[in-house]
Amino acid sequence: MLPREGRLLRVFIGEDDKYEHRPLYEWIVAKARESDLAGATVLRGIEGYGAHSRVHTTKLLALSTDLPIVIEIIDTPEKIDAFLPIIDEAIKEGLATVEDVHIRFYRPGATRPDGRR
Repeated sequence: MLPREGRLLRVFIGEDDKYEHRPLYEWIVAKARESDLAGATVLRGIEGYGAHSRVHTTKLLALSTDLPIVIEIIDTPEKIDAFLPIIDEAIKEGLATVEDVHIRFYRPGATRPDGRR
């Protein structure tokens, strides 16, 4: 179980980005799992732009295929910091943010902070 203080890694890339012949977001999630990180979520954006200011969108008339992807990974500060060098080589273009977070767990049967179940 994670402590209440943790770290959030957010990686912003494009849907078409690849590494080792597979989608980069899949590779990052697989590496996070191999690194025994607490969890990872991939979010697909419906519109966005990045460093080149080119808008990518799901609108019918604009046939963009390289939609924005955000990968969120939360774990302890030490594990997130150790994971960053692993993904540094794989990300050729994108952005990553790291921030400290307060974690609250909601699980059936778990004791809540006020002592209730």
